[in-house]
Parts: sequence; C-alpha cells; structure tokens
Amino acid sequence: MAMPSIKPEVSAMDAFSPELLRGSLDLMVLAVLTDGPKYGYLIQQRLKESSGERLQVQAGTLYPILHRLEQDRLVQASWDESTGRRRKWYELTTAGRQRLTSRVQEWNDFVACIQGVIGNVAEVPPQPS
Repeated sequence: MAMPSIKPEVSAMDAFSPELLRGSLDLMVLAVLTDGPKYGYLIQQRLKESSGERLQVQAGTLYPILHRLEQDRLVQASWDESTGRRRKWYELTTAGRQRLTSRVQEWNDFVACIQGVIGNVAEVPPQPS
C-alpha cells in the first residue's frame, strides 16, 4: 500500500525528507497517544508542538495512519460528543504500548547504528576535485 504524500507546511530548510517521515510517522503517532486519548486535530497539534513546529502532518496523511493502526489493533477508537461536537478519539491499546516500546528500542538502535556509520562526516572538509 502506497503511503500518502507528506507535505509539511514548513520552509524547505526545516522540512524533513518524506523518506525519513514515512519510516517514522507510525512511531510518532503512537508516541503522542501515550499520555491519553486524543482526536485527530489534537494529534496533529501534539506532533507539531513536540517537533518544534518542524512537523505538520496533514489530515490526509494522519487519518490513513490512524485507520491502519486501528486495523492492526494498536489503537482503539471511540466516538464522543461530550465536547459539543462529535469526535473520534484514539487511544493506545496494550498491543500498541508494546509495539511502541519495541519500536522505540529499535529506533534508538538504528540511530546509534547510523551515527556509528556516518561519524563526523559533517566535520570532514570536502576533497578538491
């Protein structure tokens, strides 16, 4: 299944590549649900705030992720009207918390691996051609 395009509303200088985002958005969505249920807009806001406004996930990207996580039983959804407006709230399931824990460890291991490979590349002066 093709992942929807990600069009962050940030300057090109601050934007992350779509390839990096595709591999990590599920993890980030699960992470923002750790402190309790949220509806879509709140998830978008939390992603934006916690990323220093460098990540602005559009609804067309977020909702397919939420639906897939729900199908995989990593989140559960319920409708609520107590705020005066009918909203679908998403929360982590036990399986979702377990997946998040394992993916965070996997991500940390991957970051350490990349750092070991690239080392101090940014500090290496370019070679003359």
